[in-house]
Amino acid sequence: MGIGLAESLVVVHPRGILFDMDGVLISSLGSVERSWETWARSRGIDAELAIRTAHGRRAIETVRMLRPDLNDQQELDWIEEMEVADNVGLEMLHGVGPILEALPEKYWTVVTSATERLARSRMAHGGVPVPARIVSAEMVTQGKPDAEPYRRGAELLGLDPAECLVIEDSASGAQAGHAAGCKVLATLFSHSLESLSDADWIVRSLEDVRVRVEGDGLEVRFTPVVREAAGTHL
Repeated sequence: MGIGLAESLVVVHPRGILFDMDGVLISSLGSVERSWETWARSRGIDAELAIRTAHGRRAIETVRMLRPDLNDQQELDWIEEMEVADNVGLEMLHGVGPILEALPEKYWTVVTSATERLARSRMAHGGVPVPARIVSAEMVTQGKPDAEPYRRGAELLGLDPAECLVIEDSASGAQAGHAAGCKVLATLFSHSLESLSDADWIVRSLEDVRVRVEGDGLEVRFTPVVREAAGTHL
């Protein structure tokens, strides 16, 4: 199904923004795929299955799903070491810089399925400002697509989830934001338009998004893509 740009501009006024990290703030696909391929081949698992399962999900949960017979913490530690050491091709995504430059830290944080060590390493390497407090894999008992990560993110900002805009690139992340009660803006970095049905709006990338502080909240402007067959906004 084709996609096209809607003609009308959307303006929303959240009080805070909760960013996913991989695929939203930084591009780390190469590191992720190389590390999971190495792990999968060493554990007798199809590499494509491992990569597909891992995207948007905590690594420890992927291990539990694919090799429940293994020590999940030991496997997580090894995968984390590989990913921290592999920064080839890791960079900030287009459109991220201007948005974060416009946002004082009190208005945003990062909600990621990565461990805190890995998240801070990747953001620092990619030149992304690292918030003092983030929600990482260790902080939750249930990862995305469960609502817990984004509820915790709203708590960090002192906000109700309904006051927050989630920015995601994965189906599981969009589902998590929706389940938490947030509005969800998704990008087309890693997933198809059809798979992001839980997002309220979808843009091609953050280059299509403008953010500014307005009063005690924010103004976020973007032109979403639409399903051409339906002719309506998602």
